[in-house]
Amino acid sequence: MEGNKIFGIRPVLEAFKAEKTFTKIMVREGTASELLFRIIDLAEKQNITLNRVPVERLDRLAKGSNHQGVVAFLSAAEYSDLEGVLENIKQSPKPPFLLLLDKITDVRNFGAIARTAECAGIDAIVVPAKGAAPLNVDAMKTSAGALNYIPVCRVPNLRTAIYLIKSYDIKVIAATERSEKNYFAADLSGAVAVILGSEESGISGNNLELADETVKIPLYGNIDSLNVSAAAAVIAFECVRQRYGL
Repeated sequence: MEGNKIFGIRPVLEAFKAEKTFTKIMVREGTASELLFRIIDLAEKQNITLNRVPVERLDRLAKGSNHQGVVAFLSAAEYSDLEGVLENIKQSPKPPFLLLLDKITDVRNFGAIARTAECAGIDAIVVPAKGAAPLNVDAMKTSAGALNYIPVCRVPNLRTAIYLIKSYDIKVIAATERSEKNYFAADLSGAVAVILGSEESGISGNNLELADETVKIPLYGNIDSLNVSAAAAVIAFECVRQRYGL
């Protein structure tokens, strides 16, 4: 094991047994070991990102150690259970505020969003099991330690998470340039969950159609989009302004 990286079939299986949280597992292309197939099966059942890569890449990652065809990456921090988080924040006197990240895969953006979220008093960040930035050492550094304080909930898919969030009477708002309403015209003073999508593809259609309301950030320059971490900051602190009468 090295940092948040482990290699070797037995150590990876033991990590599964200990219920460690994986961000990604890499296995050698073309291998047919029974135990390696067991790792692949466990990864697929738990929706862990699985990459089949050339042995040379595993050799570089293991730095001469015997990787036996597998290198796994563990989370720098543990993920939280969404339903447990929702039950906890239901007891809080302040209305819930969640961020849902749809296809935000850049670790630096994820870390910056987490830093903003913690500073704005956001209750939790929700990410899908696949197509999300890993909760690794780089994310922790970029967040300036914020990921030690704000829960990150990893769910099988955002669509199911949205249904669960709505069952707690939390309004779901999608931030999209396709909206006709400016973000400051929306009521963010109550219980809300805001969905942010990637700059490349935005919020997926399946998730967008579940939103109770859509909002946009008006832009007046030549560039037609903000970095997603900047967009998160704009909306998060509009929520702060509305909630605290600033």
